[in-house]
Amino acid sequence: MNIPSNLLYTKTDEWILVEGDIATIGITDFAQGELGDISFLELRDAGTQIIHDEMFGTVESIKASSDLITPVTGEVLESNKPLEKAAEAINAAPYDSWLVKVKLSDKSQLSELMDAAAYAAYLKQR
Repeated sequence: MNIPSNLLYTKTDEWILVEGDIATIGITDFAQGELGDISFLELRDAGTQIIHDEMFGTVESIKASSDLITPVTGEVLESNKPLEKAAEAINAAPYDSWLVKVKLSDKSQLSELMDAAAYAAYLKQR
């Protein structure tokens, strides 16, 4: 399983790349594997305010539907709308298939996230 070391991770299997005050968010390799063949994706629009631990979208496969939970609070600067029309790309490249880019309003929330080693250990406990 691929767990890049330059990212942060949530217990709900989202990954976060932080660059300054911008967080790029996607779903992990583990998440896409658990979902199976992803067939549908719906994301919040740019300009939307999202709140820590609330839903920012939905992803569906033939096996399951799952809410996407934001690990941070902020404004959606960009939503990967082309990915909504080609959601299956997430299965092939989950770390290249970002979902939203968010301008962080509270960087202290990042301290709640796991690094790659902690996420790998967390997955082993599940």
